[in-house]
Amino acid sequence: MRFTLFFLVFICYIGALAQSKKAAHEDVATKQELKPDKDKPVWMLTYFRQRYPTRIEIDEKGNTVEVPLADPMLIAKLHVALSTDGRNWTPLNNNNPLWEQPMRDPFVRRGPDGIWRILATGVGRGDNWEKIGPSCLYATSKDLINWQLEASLPLMKEVRDEAGALARNIWAPEWLYNDQTKEYILFWSSSFQDAGWKQSRLWYCKTRDWKTFTPAKVLFAPSYSVIDGTILKDKGTYYLFHKEEEFGAKTGERRAIRVATSTNLEGPYTIVEGHLNKGQIVPVITEGPTVMEDPLKEGWLLLYDYCMTNRFGASYSSDLLTWRVEEKVSFPSEARHGCVSLLTPQEAKLLLKTYAGKP
Repeated sequence: MRFTLFFLVFICYIGALAQSKKAAHEDVATKQELKPDKDKPVWMLTYFRQRYPTRIEIDEKGNTVEVPLADPMLIAKLHVALSTDGRNWTPLNNNNPLWEQPMRDPFVRRGPDGIWRILATGVGRGDNWEKIGPSCLYATSKDLINWQLEASLPLMKEVRDEAGALARNIWAPEWLYNDQTKEYILFWSSSFQDAGWKQSRLWYCKTRDWKTFTPAKVLFAPSYSVIDGTILKDKGTYYLFHKEEEFGAKTGERRAIRVATSTNLEGPYTIVEGHLNKGQIVPVITEGPTVMEDPLKEGWLLLYDYCMTNRFGASYSSDLLTWRVEEKVSFPSEARHGCVSLLTPQEAKLLLKTYAGKP
């Protein structure tokens, strides 16, 4: 057992060392100057930065084992990168935070009222955590430069499990606007277990004013633990990209992205059996999916991070169901859990002027 653990640690170290060299190369590539064209849209990637300290595994007896990873770091704050092709991304502010507010998984989108809104995983626990449960962060901006912290949202405060316990987490919250009902739909993952990745489900609620929210309901509860949901609507179908959070000696390594579809935003969703690893659509170990139209050709790009090896990846699809890994990509180093949004050239130039000088 000691030899096996030593071997695992050694392999992780060698892999992390090789990956850190690759990440350094990718970071150099992302420093190439980005020059927005007046008629060409620019895409924005929001993210935080991290290198995991350990990789969690489960042995044959169900025991949790943490395997150390090399050179851990964490900057849980808002970062931004820009791109015109979806494959090569230029980090702003030298890959430093644009806002000092602590957060993870920053989901940033513009609402129908023109206001940019962040939903993000909160850092730490609030004073009333034992009474109302976990909260997520909510902030707004009119220009992507000046951000206002609006509230910590305890979206699971009325929800308890069979034993009467509150949820332990609200991870990776996102939102969509429903044009038909004029409502915002918020969705996230929560678990009642002692770790957020155990027996997790996707939940959702609705709001019209960001002050009052409907009670949380289950959005997606497949046979596996699920986190990191993101939804795209195309031609009347909703595509729910998500991470299957299963791993260990009994299940095998299944930490990767899957997709489910529905004609109704609130479900039910039908799981699509992907072509990789018995149902998945991108390689393991990956998480934090975000999807965008391909700027270069008809089709789509799915972005995600290889969370244990500290790099980002992208896959292409013409139909949102079958995906092929894009090999030539460059992303900011240590970028984690991205969200893509479309900017106008004027918005991109303002960001570049504020954080990277005039193009």
